[in-house]
Amino acid sequence: MNSPVVGLAVVGPTATGKTALAVDLARELGGEVVNADAMQLYRGMDIGTAKATEAERRGVPHHLLDVLDVTETASVAAYQRHARAEIERLLADGKVPVLAGGSGLYVQAVLDDLRFPGTDPAVRARLDAEAEQLGTPALYTRLGERDPVAAAKILPTNTRRIVRALEVIEITGEPFSANLPKPGAARYGTVVIGVDRAPEELDERVNERVGRMFEAGLVDEVRELEKRGLREGKTASRALGYQQVLAELDGDGDFAAAAAATAQATRRFVRKQRSWFRRDQRIHWFDGADPGLAARVRDTLGR
Repeated sequence: MNSPVVGLAVVGPTATGKTALAVDLARELGGEVVNADAMQLYRGMDIGTAKATEAERRGVPHHLLDVLDVTETASVAAYQRHARAEIERLLADGKVPVLAGGSGLYVQAVLDDLRFPGTDPAVRARLDAEAEQLGTPALYTRLGERDPVAAAKILPTNTRRIVRALEVIEITGEPFSANLPKPGAARYGTVVIGVDRAPEELDERVNERVGRMFEAGLVDEVRELEKRGLREGKTASRALGYQQVLAELDGDGDFAAAAAATAQATRRFVRKQRSWFRRDQRIHWFDGADPGLAARVRDTLGR
């Protein structure tokens, strides 16, 4: 790549080494990091999200960390607005925005023309009732008739997404698929770097990482956040690690079991992340285990 880097994104599964690489590249390119991890938006959710410490940030400014209380619901649409505004501000200042994180939809919301139509509670309630009465297959058939492109991208058993697609069609008068991103160049001329590792190695890294989180005080962090309303937070309470600790606080208090359950759930999540990102043909993939990773990426960028 001989053209100057305008924007950069560092994406991939959990525990691959994205954070350190993003900081290295930001320092090299004169950039700043914009968080794209949904759970790192929350204040106080530090240990369980592996949020970069001040030392790990190495003087590089980070944005969109610690912007929500645990009682607030994270919104991709709101994130899209704030992240784009931050990126545009950095570009105007002559700095390279480095979007970094593993929340695929959040990354896509920034880089692609992804629209978020509003909702209509009355329409949603009626469609939910129809799904209950008629069954999901009937609604899926209806979606196939009204928007075959959307139907082809939604599992026939995914009632929630089928209802949402039909709701959007009804309230906008447009196909739901009109809101799906179109293939093309990433917004802001962003170069997208993917970091992955061999599955067996990554499984082991996840296990070690979860162990360190519990040793570092994840249970105490959850107890403190519980006082701030964690249980009432629709998004935060379901975060990996936090959900499992809350379950044990309600149960036998077996936090070794909570750690094992967290590692298992994280390993499953890693596979979903890999599947999501591997569909994006714009991503330039690198091995997170490569000791010369940052240098190889810089060579690819032509820097």
